[in-house]
Amino acid sequence: MKSGKLEVVKGSGNVFRDLGHKNADADQVKAILAAEIIKALDREGLSVRSAQSRTGIAAADFSRIRNANLGLFTLDRLMSIINRLGSRVEVKIKVRRGEKVERGMLASKGLVRA
Repeated sequence: MKSGKLEVVKGSGNVFRDLGHKNADADQVKAILAAEIIKALDREGLSVRSAQSRTGIAAADFSRIRNANLGLFTLDRLMSIINRLGSRVEVKIKVRRGEKVERGMLASKGLVRA
């Protein structure tokens, strides 16, 4: 095992931004919504097929969400899925002005690959 000094870098609070994703804020919201969908499925003990029967949404979509394959989903589609599962989404927006966060902050420091 290599011994060496590790540098600890404080992240922005959004892993997608830290990794240089172009739409980092939207990706983070999608991940949060997907996690809530998974919680609802688990809470109700629903398989992807039973979720399809209950909501009319394709089982393949629930599989994609469970596997964090969210590229095909829009924010409103994910919110609609949550609604069909019987939950409501409350959105609070807070816009903060602050220090400019460089795209790919960690990548630029050579800590991850861009």
